[in-house]
Amino acid sequence: NVLYAGSLVNLMERSAGPAFEQKTGDRFQGYAGGSNKLANEIKGKLRRVDVFISADPKVDDQLMGQANGDWVHWYIAFAESPLLIGYNPSSKFVDDLKNKPWYEVLAEPGLKLGRTDPRLDPKGALIIELLKRAEIFYSKPGLSQQIIGPPGDQAQILPEETLVGRLQSGQLDAGFFYSTETSAAKIPAIKLPDEIAPKARYTLTILRDAPNPDGAERLVTFLLGSQGRDLLQQHGLELLKPNLSGNVQAVPAAIRLLVDAAQ
Repeated sequence: NVLYAGSLVNLMERSAGPAFEQKTGDRFQGYAGGSNKLANEIKGKLRRVDVFISADPKVDDQLMGQANGDWVHWYIAFAESPLLIGYNPSSKFVDDLKNKPWYEVLAEPGLKLGRTDPRLDPKGALIIELLKRAEIFYSKPGLSQQIIGPPGDQAQILPEETLVGRLQSGQLDAGFFYSTETSAAKIPAIKLPDEIAPKARYTLTILRDAPNPDGAERLVTFLLGSQGRDLLQQHGLELLKPNLSGNVQAVPAAIRLLVDAAQ
């Protein structure tokens, strides 16, 4: 059983999950959602799972230590994905998105923009960070409020796992997505300047009370191995050298060997 960031739903359900089942004979069962939301479900004992894949190391940190329930003893950062603006190719705003500054178009009246809740999802928090950086980079004070409204405005906020479908169905003109989402769903996208574009940093870990620790270890070694990393790249992720944080001694030996070999 696996909980994973909603931005990885295509990767996990269509590629990595089936490939893992075929290779190992294990049954893959996953659930996608905002990383903070999933972490809260772990803390609240609403879900009992083996592996947790987050879009932000800070989420793992919130599950570590006695004060946080000791749910996680270690985690490995393994990939990144920059934030982009994806758009529906049938939107009436397409020409503007292609020819005008992105921040002007997103503030146009009538444009339907989708984003995730910064309280429940790292992407939502990165969007806030992006817009703050953009105000400085473009010398446009007040830009953030023009695009997403005042703090606490919920009008554009949607569950992460539904954003792609809503954009493709025409319910949205544009939205904020990671490169892995636009790549997997073949969504046209606007690349943001490197100076302001934040990135998701994906991590994985095995929970301390994993019902199937052996299966969890097999999944982690699969994702960090050559076949898994090939699939990550195919889905638009930027590979990192696996970076281990936390209690190294608590990491299964086979996983430690993979991490050491990649350095």
